This record gives sequence, C-alpha cells and structure tokens, in this order.
Amino acid sequence: MRNFQKTAIAAAVAHVAVLSSAAAWAQTSADTTANPAPTVVHISGQRAALQSAQQLKKNADEVVDSIVAEDIGKLPDRSVTEVLQRIAGVTIDRNMAGDPNRQSVEGSGVSVRGLTYVRSEVNGRDAFSAGGGRSLGFADVAPELMAGVDVYKNPSAEQVEGAVAGLVNLRTAMPFDYKGFKGTVGVSESYSTLRKGAPSPTGTILLSNRWKSDTFGEFGALVDFAHAKSPTRSDGVGVDPYFPHVNSTDPAKYDRSKTQWIPLGVGYRSQDFERTRRGDYAAFQWRPNRDFTAALTYFKTKYKEDLDEHVVTSSEDKWYQQVASKDSVFDSNGVFQSGTISNPTYGGSPFNSSQRINTRESSTRDTSLNLQWRVTPDLTWTNDFQHVHSTTEGFDADVSTGFIMPNQQMDMRGNVPQITLGSPAYMADPNNYYWAYTQEALDHATATQKAWKTDFKYAFDHPVLRDVRFGFRMANRDGENHKAQKFYNWQAITFPWMEGWQIPHVARLGDPRFAGGSSLQKIDNFFDGKYNIPAMLFANESVVRGFPDEWSKIHAYHDVLCKEQGSTCDPWKAATFNDPAATNTQSEKTRAAYTQLRFGFDDLKYPIDGNIGIRYVKTTGAGSGYVAYSPAGVTIPTDAPVTGVDTLIYIKPFAEAQSYNNSYHNWLPSLNLRLKYSDELQFRFAVAKAMARPDFNQLQVQTTLNSAPNQTTIRDSSGKTTNVIFNGTTLTGTSDGNAMLKPTTSTNVDLTAEWYFAKAGSLTFSAFNKDLKDIIITQDYSYKATDVNGKPQTFVVTGPVNGAKGYARGFEIAHQQYYDFVPDWLKGIGTQASWTYVSSERTLNKPVFNAWCSGNDASSNYNLSINGCDTDGRAFGKTPLQGLSRHTINFAVMYEQHGLSMRLAYNWRSRYLLGVNQWGSRGNNGLNTNPAADPAKYLIPTTNNDQAFGLPLYQAPYGQLDGSIFYDFTDKFRVGLEATNLTNSYTRQIMEQHAGSFTRQVFMSGPRYTLLAQYSF
Repeated sequence: MRNFQKTAIAAAVAHVAVLSSAAAWAQTSADTTANPAPTVVHISGQRAALQSAQQLKKNADEVVDSIVAEDIGKLPDRSVTEVLQRIAGVTIDRNMAGDPNRQSVEGSGVSVRGLTYVRSEVNGRDAFSAGGGRSLGFADVAPELMAGVDVYKNPSAEQVEGAVAGLVNLRTAMPFDYKGFKGTVGVSESYSTLRKGAPSPTGTILLSNRWKSDTFGEFGALVDFAHAKSPTRSDGVGVDPYFPHVNSTDPAKYDRSKTQWIPLGVGYRSQDFERTRRGDYAAFQWRPNRDFTAALTYFKTKYKEDLDEHVVTSSEDKWYQQVASKDSVFDSNGVFQSGTISNPTYGGSPFNSSQRINTRESSTRDTSLNLQWRVTPDLTWTNDFQHVHSTTEGFDADVSTGFIMPNQQMDMRGNVPQITLGSPAYMADPNNYYWAYTQEALDHATATQKAWKTDFKYAFDHPVLRDVRFGFRMANRDGENHKAQKFYNWQAITFPWMEGWQIPHVARLGDPRFAGGSSLQKIDNFFDGKYNIPAMLFANESVVRGFPDEWSKIHAYHDVLCKEQGSTCDPWKAATFNDPAATNTQSEKTRAAYTQLRFGFDDLKYPIDGNIGIRYVKTTGAGSGYVAYSPAGVTIPTDAPVTGVDTLIYIKPFAEAQSYNNSYHNWLPSLNLRLKYSDELQFRFAVAKAMARPDFNQLQVQTTLNSAPNQTTIRDSSGKTTNVIFNGTTLTGTSDGNAMLKPTTSTNVDLTAEWYFAKAGSLTFSAFNKDLKDIIITQDYSYKATDVNGKPQTFVVTGPVNGAKGYARGFEIAHQQYYDFVPDWLKGIGTQASWTYVSSERTLNKPVFNAWCSGNDASSNYNLSINGCDTDGRAFGKTPLQGLSRHTINFAVMYEQHGLSMRLAYNWRSRYLLGVNQWGSRGNNGLNTNPAADPAKYLIPTTNNDQAFGLPLYQAPYGQLDGSIFYDFTDKFRVGLEATNLTNSYTRQIMEQHAGSFTRQVFMSGPRYTLLAQYSF
C-alpha cells in the first residue's frame, strides 16, 4: 500500500511538472513562430465553468477555491459532498456520520486541510442543520439548486466567524443573473449495479424572468425546484478483534512471543439505503433605481432517509474457550490466517442475526431579505435579515435473533476475508434460532436562528486606499434536543445465560408459541455474487417497523417463559420521551463588529494589494438540562468490626433542572496581501486568527453523578470477615456536555504562488499552517454539591473540556489546463490535478498515557479512550488527529468539442484515523499481560469484564474513479450519462493491534449510473 501511495504521489507531481512545462513550451513556441496558424477553440460548457472558477480564485481578496456549474443544475456530481471532494485540500468521509460501522455511498463528513472545523453558508449567510451541530449536512442539500460552491481557506475579518478549517459557501442563482427569461427542465434516472431494480427518478425545473416598469423600476423572479430519489446498497464483510491465546497462564512459563492471535469471529452486513431529497428555492429582486436593490430569498432543503439492514455478527463472550482447527494456518507473528474456529463449550460459536431499521426526516428553511443602497457614489449601505428554522427526527430500531454456529471457516489472506457460516440446511432450521434482544433509540430536535447584519462600504478616490468596510452582526439561535433516553434502550428477550434462574430455556423460533414475527430471508447477489450466503431467519421488517406494539408481542415470549420457570420478571418497557434528563435546551447570542481596509500600491514595480481588518465578537450562551445523582447503597456490617464510617460522604439523591450561562469574547484580526509579479503570476500572504465554537451537543447540560464507598474487607483463612475499613467515598460523574466550554481558536497562515497562463489554465501552490488552541477532548472537571451536613463536596466528572493544542500544516499543488496546441483531432482535451499534503499533531494539556491499560470502559478511562488499548492490555500511545489523511490526490481528464463533453475524475486519499474505542472494535474482556498486575488477574481471562480494550480504527487508502459523458443535440437540449465508482473500489477499515494491522471491515457499493436529460428554453 505504501508503494502505491508513493507511486500515486510521484505520478501527480510528475503530471503537474510535465504539463506545466508543456504549457510554457507551447506559449514560447507560439511567440517565436513567425506566422502561427490561428487556433479556434469553442468556449462553452465545462470549459467556461473552469474559466469562471479560475477568475474567482484569481481576483478574490482571500485564499479561495471554487467550482462553478456549467449552468444551473449542472454541478459535476450527484451530491454537494461529492462536489466538494474535487477541490484541493477538501476531503470527505466514506462512512456514515458518527458511525464507522456503516458505509455512506455518497460520502459524509467534509474536512478542509484535515480539520473538521468547517463553517457552512448559503449565499453568504450562516447555514446549519438541527441536531446539535453548527454546519449544514452537505449530503442533504439538493445539488440541482446550486450555481456554484466556494471554499474559503483563510477567511477575512468581514466574513462571519467560525471557520478554523475553512468556510464553504453554497451559491444559488438570482433572477438578475440572467438577461431575461430563463427556463430549464431536467430529468434523470439512476441505476445501482448492486441494488439493481430500485427506481431513482430526479426532476428539476427552474423558471426565471425580469421585467421593467417606468414607474416601479425593474423586477425579477426565480423559482427552482428539485426532487431526487437516491437508492443505494452497501455490502460489508467484518472481522472482530484478534485475542491473545497465550502459551501458558503460568507466569513462569509464559512467553509472549509464542502467543497466537485468533479473531473472535466474523460476520457480514447488507444495507439498502434510500434518501429522498427535495429542494425548493425562490428569489425575488427589485431595483426601483440604479442605487437601490432589494432581494428576498426562500431556500428549503428537506430529506427523508431510510436504512434497512441485515446484520450477522458474532456474540462470543468467552474468547479464551475458542480453539482453532489443527489445519489452521498462522503467520510468523502467530496471527491466524485461515482455518476453522469454534467454541466446544457452546458446541460452536454464538451469533446474532438482526434486522435494523434507521429512519430520519430533516428539514432546513432559510428566509432572507437583503437591502442594498448606494447612498452616495462612494458610500454603500447593505442590510441583511435572516430567519432559519431546522428540524430533525430519527428512529433507530434493531430486533435480533440468536443461534449457535457449529464453526466459523475463514481465510484472511486475500483482499477480502473469505467466510463460511453454516450450511443452508442448518441456517434454515428454526429450531436453531432463539429470540435474542431489541434495541431502539428515538430523537427529535428543533433549531431556529434570527440574524441581522448591516455593512457599510466607503470607496476612496485615492492612489493607495481602495475602500473601508465596517459592519455589525447580531444573531440569536435557540435549540432544543429530545431523546427517548440518553442511550440506546437495549433489552434482552431470551439468552442462554438466563436459563435456569430466570427462564427454563430460550424462546426458540421452532416452538409454535414463539414462531410469529420471523421469516426465512436471503440476501441475493451479496458482494456482487462473490459470496453465497445461505438464507437465514430474521425478524420480519413489519415487526421491526411496528414499534412498540409488535415489539411487545415478542417480548411477551420472555414473560411466558418466566411464568413457566416460576420467576418474576418485569415486562418490557419501550423507550419514551418521558426522561427529563434526556432533554436539552440551549440558546446563544452573538454580537459582532468588524472593520476592514482594502488598499493597493499599483505604482510599484510589482504591485501589491490586499486588506487588513479586525473582527470582534461576543458570545453569550445559556443551557438548561438535568443533573441527577443516585447514591450507591452502603451496607454497614454488624457481624465484624468496622472503622472509618465517619469518613463516608452522604448526599441526598436528586434530579434537578440546571441552567448555565457562559460568555466570552474574541478578537479576530486578519491580513491578506497579494503581489502581482505579472498579469499571469501572483503571490499571496494571508494570516488570520479564527475561532470555532463548540457544537451544541458538546454544550448540553446532562450530567449523571455517582458515588461509591471506598471499602476494604479483611478475611481470615477460613473466609470469615474480621474487619471492614471505610476510607471515604469516591464521587464521580459523566456528562454528555460542558456548558462552560470555550471555542477552539487558531492562527492561520497561508503563502501561495499562482500562475494563470491561460483563461482555463493555471498552476498554483499553497503552503499553510494552522496552530490550534483549546481543542475539545474528553477528560475531567469538577462539579460541586452539598452533603447532608451542608458541606460542599466535589465530584470528578468526565466530559468534554478544552484540554489540548495542536497544529495542521502542509501544502497544496493544483494544475488545470486545456491543450490547444495539440493536433486538431485532440483539441478540446484538458486535465485537472491536485495534491494536498497535511501533517498534524495533538498535544494534551494533561497527558494520560500509561504503557499498560487497566480498568473497564468507564468514560474516566482516558488511557483507553484517548490512546487506545489492545486486547492484551498494551496501550498504543499517541494517535493522529481523527479524520486527517496525509495525502489527497485529484486527477481528471476532460474533453469538450463539437457538442461532446466528457470527464474522467479520480480521487484518492491516504489512510486516516476513524477513531479510538469504536463500537465493534472494543470490549471489556481483554487479557491482562502486564507483569506488574495483580497476580489474581495476570494472564487470567477476565470473567467480570474489567479489562477494557479499544483499538485505533483506520480507514485504509481509498481511490475512486467517476466519469461522465454529455452531448448537446442543440444549444437547448442535452443528454448525458454519469458513472460513479466505475472500478467498483472497495472501502476497507483497518484495526491496529500490536501483532499487526488487520482488516476490520470491507465494504462495496458497486458502480452507479445516471442517465440525464436537460432542456433549456
């Protein structure tokens, strides 16, 4: 993989060097030719779009990159997220936001220069989605509404604060952009080779016109509607972490080098995902005279997504009882490569087969009014009013059956793990299955924002001073988040571990009493036919979606067995929104003022222009939620001597509403300079202070407090208690947020060299450095409460704090060009290429590294959650910043001539950290191989789940090839075909362990094709 990485980088550098020199050679040869033949190049379509984007970059006051649609509705990809990945320095995640166990076919999680502190705008105004974040979900915005996308990488003082990494501005069209009437209609149909027959129609229509009146001036109106259905499918094969099977549990005989590393199990998942996206946009403009313009815009994006997933995973809880077959193959490090794994104690390996449904509906509506008045020829006054309303509602449901797999056959030696899970006859027998568990989560959130800003621009008639700008902005934002409960509501139905004390046996699907609610289901064409997965029993889709009534029926199976056993069991309770501790409300007020001076020294040999400014912003936040305390019971023995009772701390239990207020202010200076060496060659220097406020999820007030007595019990040789010693009470807590967080700040520096050798030809270089402070991490802070004696006590609460600093630095090289000097049959061909390199580091204010891991997975186990722990107790140490690839490469070949327009685009990024201690690669049942450990735990497999592990999980290097071909039959009618993931690239996740880097999951989604037609009138 490293060789490929080096080769890809070398190829990109060579491409930039060779093609740039070719461009220079072409210009030189043209200058020295006495009578050069005239070259006629037709400028339209994608070439015109590149020219527009290049002019925006060249003439901008800041460091900016843009993508401009050829025409409205003609962005070169099927989602805004996919569009953004084409810009140098911008990367996207290939997993669903916040859930690396599932693939996002369209991508998610936009980062700029390796950082996720990205602020989003629509037409220069703040934009966001409800649910606790500060940015808009770019995958949720209809790309058909966009006229262009701009990425500001070092914003200036006049731009709204919040963009440490960068600012992404989505631009829509306005009626005055067109000379008169404009209309376009577009339709498309997509086809997924893996999902096959699911229809996915898309329709768009834009109508715009402008009228003049001698009495009232000029009017313009534009409406734009888009509706798209995007069904996709993703198949995945997964491998669980590898566990250390030691040569001996006798410390005298233990030899670490003889450890065999065997995976806990394997599994697969197949998900059908469908997103229905709708965009409504309307704009009205009025210009009564040349000095005044009013614009009213309405922008609404709404989407509904539905995920239907079948998952088969190992539920093995006693890895140390597993054995590998005699014919199993191990490598030189003792790592399992191929063979059969089983657990004789269970008669096989326990598994779960679950069907999961995840639905979400979200909507964001933005209504804005802009008034621009040229008071005098030199003074312009602009006022902008905005109202944003966003909602989201989600439901996540999982119903699972369980079974014992006789054995697991697997081969890890290829690109994709090969697995065999049971014979068709065995997997079709309902007597081999039992009802296992249900799990649900519900949430809904609302957020609103009202904003007003006023800007003044005064132009100077001066050889140096261009203009001065100053303004004010006021914004009030309110958010309310509700969850059915703080975490998933996981509840068992029947499991083998319940047998004998709660139920006589599990509820087997072959028992007529428990047969309702399941069916035999087969996943066809799994992994494009590379696997033959037998039909298996899953819960019916109607049962999973039938929450809570259908769930009550299958949980009643447990009640039947409880009654048969003669035990008393509590009936199942569905999650509801009755838990006040799972409700959080927040409000935030920002007041900002800025001034910025633009200047230019045109008389110098090498003219210099730029701007200098400063922005002041004050933020006042308020939050309300709940703080709850439930003391642990303390039993004072009466049959043995007891000391230290007086050291115990007693605090009455409480669950009370809490409100917090936090206020801070920031000064954000900025300087942008540009030196023009010639009309084609220019250099930039930019330095600015930036800030990114904590997400609202990180500010929520939801704290759970706990206590535990520090008790030592002394027993004699017969086991009789001889003394009990109490030594105070440990007061701890966990918090989902911290209302007193400060923003993360950065000092950003950019240095660029930009050579524009043609209208659509350029070679640019940018070096950048971002020094960050007050990075938010999870550690501890103090919470005060009063005990029964009126004395204040301190709880050590684990939650988000401003606890680290760091940097991200690197460079970008970008090139684009159409080759007009080539033979006639090649005219119209062009290329784009970019390479971004980013290096980063994060340093904790309070280091928590320990070479050996201990304890369970409590949130206070910082060594686990920050550094990561292996299944044998060894810590991993310093991990890189999450989501940051060192290398990102874009390369595209374009052709446009005689109405034909084609493009092949390749995007590649090197590996990056998905997270540490992620679900699926973590647990509590590791092995303690620390020689200094308690002898009672050293080399002894844990039975009380107190040896936690959490592996660093990486996304492996990934490259994807996309393409498109369009033909203009007339100036008004065109048809085209777009293709995504032409080479059917797989996305791979790697879990890091001391024995090596192992495949965690491999996903495939297959190529997708979209047939389009568009008519303009």
